[in-house]
Amino acid sequence: MIRIILTDDHTILREGIRALLTAEPDLQVVGEAANGEALLSLLDSTPTEVVLLDLNMPGMDGFAALEQLRAQHPEVKVLVLSMLDHEKYVARALDSGARGYILKNADSTEIMYAIRTVADGRLFLCTDIGLDLLRKLTQASPEKPATDAGTKMASDLSTRELEVLRLIAEGLTNAEIADKLFTSKRTIETHRQNIIEKTQAKNTAALIKYALNQGLIE
Repeated sequence: MIRIILTDDHTILREGIRALLTAEPDLQVVGEAANGEALLSLLDSTPTEVVLLDLNMPGMDGFAALEQLRAQHPEVKVLVLSMLDHEKYVARALDSGARGYILKNADSTEIMYAIRTVADGRLFLCTDIGLDLLRKLTQASPEKPATDAGTKMASDLSTRELEVLRLIAEGLTNAEIADKLFTSKRTIETHRQNIIEKTQAKNTAALIKYALNQGLIE
């Protein structure tokens, strides 16, 4: 039996994953936590093999929790479950002790496979991140180094980030974009922050100019 603690500040997400795992005879959710502090407190009294850990949480976030877990509970395997898809977050999480990284939009089969893989002591990287890294590697050409910084940064945006950027450029608010894409406002805020970091745009006007220059909108 693989005992699991779900750590995410979204109650609905925890409930959904718990319901998903209930049908699996070898997987058991033994606790839930809304941030790193609650997780560490729970681990002191709850035997656990795997922690599903979000990175973006109030109070002690996932990165801080990873550092504490490595020091206090090195035997516990951590599978990051996040919306952050940039390779810098993946690398930082793995460097901090996570054994796997999967995106929240992964299907149920991949999530359960990831849990079992991490519990078995092996590393796991979800399909979307792996394919995105492969795409970036194949786009890199040492014979033709990129000279246009804007073009290089555009290739760093994920498909969903490009979609969000187009909607931002059309003048939609975060709440309106969330409704249009059937997701939460917080998820859109995370995508928007990722876009700003990747494009180095300082405000919405700069994002719109960037989108125009890249031919993402007319």
